[in-house]
Amino acid sequence: MAVIEFKNVSKSFGTGTHASHVLKNIDLSVEEGEFLVLLGFSGTGKTTLINLMAGLEQPTKGSVTFRGEPITGPGRERGVIFQNYSLMPWLTVEGNVRLAVDTVFPKMRSADKAAKVAQYVQMVGLSHAATRRPAELSGGMRQRVNVARALAMSPEVLLLDEPLSALDALTRGNLAEEIEHIWEADKKTCVLITNDVDEAILLADRIIALNPDGTLGEEFKVGIERPRDRTAMNHDDRFKALRAAVTTYLMDVGIKARAEGSKVLPDVTPIHGVPKVIKDAQEGMIEERFLDFSQLHKVYATPKGPLTVVEDFNLKMDRGEFISLIGHSGCGKSTVLTMAAGLNAISKGAIKLDGRHVEGADPERAVVFQSPSLFPWLTARENCAIGVDKVYPRASRSERQDVVDYYLERVGLADSMDKPAVDLSNGMKQRVGIARAFALSPKLLLLDEPFGMLDSLTRWELQEVLMEVWSRTKVTAVCVTHDVDEAILLADRVVMMTNGPQATIGKIVNVDLPRPRTRKALLEHPDYYHYREQVLGFLEEYEHGAKPKTATAAAKADNKEAA
Repeated sequence: MAVIEFKNVSKSFGTGTHASHVLKNIDLSVEEGEFLVLLGFSGTGKTTLINLMAGLEQPTKGSVTFRGEPITGPGRERGVIFQNYSLMPWLTVEGNVRLAVDTVFPKMRSADKAAKVAQYVQMVGLSHAATRRPAELSGGMRQRVNVARALAMSPEVLLLDEPLSALDALTRGNLAEEIEHIWEADKKTCVLITNDVDEAILLADRIIALNPDGTLGEEFKVGIERPRDRTAMNHDDRFKALRAAVTTYLMDVGIKARAEGSKVLPDVTPIHGVPKVIKDAQEGMIEERFLDFSQLHKVYATPKGPLTVVEDFNLKMDRGEFISLIGHSGCGKSTVLTMAAGLNAISKGAIKLDGRHVEGADPERAVVFQSPSLFPWLTARENCAIGVDKVYPRASRSERQDVVDYYLERVGLADSMDKPAVDLSNGMKQRVGIARAFALSPKLLLLDEPFGMLDSLTRWELQEVLMEVWSRTKVTAVCVTHDVDEAILLADRVVMMTNGPQATIGKIVNVDLPRPRTRKALLEHPDYYHYREQVLGFLEEYEHGAKPKTATAAAKADNKEAA
């Protein structure tokens, strides 16, 4: 008998013509002791599906059962770990876990309760922080408390609702491995919903895709032996084949083809001298060392004395080159980017763009941040138009409007130009931010984790949008990212930074892959996983704050070669 079973389940919200049909005709069995992963886009009903398992929602049609009995509400046999931590801020780590134990086991002896709490706090690696309160913990540590609290309730089934999605890539990967070790030790039945393909393959016995129309999609069996190591899997042909198959399926069902727009770029020239018409050659700009970071330092004054965040950062970029800047949180990537944008003062050294020193902000350097910072009361078109009037002072009003409309069409917003920003999804808002940056026809495009707030599947789509628009303009670009695959997909070179403070360039990888690039094509390219291994290896070397002695020599050699 299945532990949890769905029979012809549908779930709608609202009634009549206002009904929203989220899940349709779901037949699903969760087997004893298996680790099942439900994988899909945002809005495909993943959370609704897990809420039905948890008893937080009831089906509109069909039945959901636990060991043959209808699920009518929450139960201690089904532990849930949500995306948000929901910790009591005034309680310690031990106190938050003890609260759950007290609720579920009110008659248990106090000493036994303490032992149970200590066991699960240790299991998630937080014994050293047992007396800290949530405000003193990182995001990853708070989520570990959430995991410990759920496990301490001794559920028969563990339901995980995107528990890692709010964490940075490194913390996410480490915690995913911890969840696998916990599952191996206890052999509980686990159901995880996620939008991360690598995470799904690392953890699952079985992966089921959810289709955008609320139906169950293709099922993938994961036949890779446990325990699974992220680095080792990079060499495993089964991992590569499964990764390609799952990714291709999700892209095929979820990413709709974008219709080509009808707008043509008008032949107008922006104020800073870059022709807006896309041409093979642009007059008046240098080709080599178009962007030059020379002995760049950033030092902040602190009560304990000067703190050097970035030290001796040297990088030369030719015009039209795309660089990805990658490293662990706090390594100074965004500091370098904001100095290039003129938004952060240079402490020592220099940045030159097209032969001139960077001094202060200027529309010739357009920035796309993690959050697009739109005016909510303005439409997509009006938000994109901001700055265009100043950049093209000699263009007519209709020409400037054509510039705006062209780029909004390029990023897939032809039908949403007149929608207020407040009515746009996060992905659509970021599309407006990308269009706005390109509409300024900058000499330099700076992207600071531009897709970091989006689910991974929306990121795939916008990465391809960005590549398509970039391929038409060949603007010189620097993109800060945590995502290894994104770094390789976008870049001509991946520049890896050592950990801060005193962060600098540790390694540079030249990405010699054909353009135009698509995610599907890269997954099939024989050199793709070689590049991935180099970047992953560097990041793992620095994972615990290490500064290998070889880094300085390697960086100098890479920079010498690049120069």
